[in-house]
Amino acid sequence: MSIPELPVKITVKTTIDQDETFELLVFGTYFEKGNAAYLRYEEVMEEGSVRTIVKMGIDAALILRGGAVKMRLPFEVNRRLNGSYEMPFGQFATETMAKRMDYSYENGKGSFSVLYDFLMDGAAKNTYELEIVFQEENK
Repeated sequence: MSIPELPVKITVKTTIDQDETFELLVFGTYFEKGNAAYLRYEEVMEEGSVRTIVKMGIDAALILRGGAVKMRLPFEVNRRLNGSYEMPFGQFATETMAKRMDYSYENGKGSFSVLYDFLMDGAAKNTYELEIVFQEENK
């Protein structure tokens, strides 16, 4: 079942190794296509503008970023998956291993979370928790 694009307010919270937390508040859109749901938003960083698409499903998810920073992070619980991270000074191979993933949406409100191990070009492994909460904007 598809629903038209809905304007949403999105809160993105990232915690690294349980002690470093970043929070972002942005406005974007939510839509459903096929068996997946999507969030799309844009943020401005030091490097420039970055467009993000989060594809959320029951068994898998994917985060795609384009613009000043390019990133592809795939997620499936208990599977090691290869991705990539590209910045102006170089491209790096990444690996994700999702430990837990959850997605829900009902009546204009939703959430997506994933707890995962992240490796970039053989550097030390970090554990990330990504929590995204979104709500349809009031008209």
